[in-house]
Amino acid sequence: MANKTNCVKNGKKYYRVYLDLGRDSNGKRIRKEFYGVNKKDAEAKLEQYKNGLNAGLATNYDTLTLGNVCKLWLFEKVKNTVKPSTFERYEGIYRLYIEPSQLYPIKLKDLKSLDLQRYYNDLFNAGKSSNVIKNLNKLLRNFFNYCLTQGYIVRNYCSGVDIPQDNSLNEDDEDGLDDIVAFTIEEQNQFIRGIKGHRLEALFILALSTGLRQGELLGLKWADIDFSKKELHVKRAIRGVYLFDGDKKHYELIETPPKTKNSVRSVPIPENVIPILKKRELNQKKERLKAGDAYIKNDYLFSTQFGTPTGPSNLRKMYNKILAKNNIPHKKFHSLRHTYATRLFEAGVSLKTVQMLLGHADIQTTLNVYVHVMPEQKLKAVDKINNLFNIK
Repeated sequence: MANKTNCVKNGKKYYRVYLDLGRDSNGKRIRKEFYGVNKKDAEAKLEQYKNGLNAGLATNYDTLTLGNVCKLWLFEKVKNTVKPSTFERYEGIYRLYIEPSQLYPIKLKDLKSLDLQRYYNDLFNAGKSSNVIKNLNKLLRNFFNYCLTQGYIVRNYCSGVDIPQDNSLNEDDEDGLDDIVAFTIEEQNQFIRGIKGHRLEALFILALSTGLRQGELLGLKWADIDFSKKELHVKRAIRGVYLFDGDKKHYELIETPPKTKNSVRSVPIPENVIPILKKRELNQKKERLKAGDAYIKNDYLFSTQFGTPTGPSNLRKMYNKILAKNNIPHKKFHSLRHTYATRLFEAGVSLKTVQMLLGHADIQTTLNVYVHVMPEQKLKAVDKINNLFNIK
């Protein structure tokens, strides 16, 4: 028996039913149509939709796709509520892992946790790290929480999803375990000899002797240096970020607050570094005189020859040239920070003190990152424990 139909749409026959949703602000009746291959099919779709409304979903929930709603949420709601650097990271996750993915066209009403799990597994098998997938999941979790408040979905699909695990960890800021490479004593001395007379010699020496992050070094101002107490105060960082005007973006150097509460800190300056900073101060005054009216006075220790902030990418280029010129195996700039911490532990400085000097959010981060450079300390601790017990 042929299916009973009552309308034609796009040249095909369907059975159509309606749901009356009231009237709009102009008094016009709002009706939603449901099409099926027969009456039973159409009424089943109507009933499913009504069940969604009864569960608290918005009236248009059945038309919303993950990709379109996520983009609107990101650019219309999130953009103006987070730091530019944070939004840049979110936009990158969306552009790289949501927009081109199989998740983008899925309607929110049809999405399942299994869709996310399958996509995460595919990313992992394609070589993406656990950290990448974890950050994607974090963004989607926040997005789905928004969808819940708007009545687009009835549960957060990230619940119950497992992140494929590798050996990488998402440590505080840039201190990932996969990047823990410190200079040997020989390489450290070779590096120090190689930066003698360099325009930013003071920056590299300060990186080695204080463990400041790259952005923190570039954000230092002379007002942050207390020569009498031989200490500096970390109050800000310089970051290169893409700022967005709608979908268009442009690169800019901006000041940002330190990443965590503990990142705002005071750090002692070794006495033998003070003359190097004084020399930097004198050379900068000479640069200011030479540049004349073209010089921008902003008080940064490590500004360009015209007073503008030094960009992170330019700093890394200078650093890489120094390594290459002095035949030092390549290491990330962040290795200067790891070298500082390693030398502290080798000198017997306590874990808590190192945590505060590095500005880690908690002591567990310091322990996780640097436990491998404390074998001697661990052996000494075991010896002390052995002496506590009379074991024969």
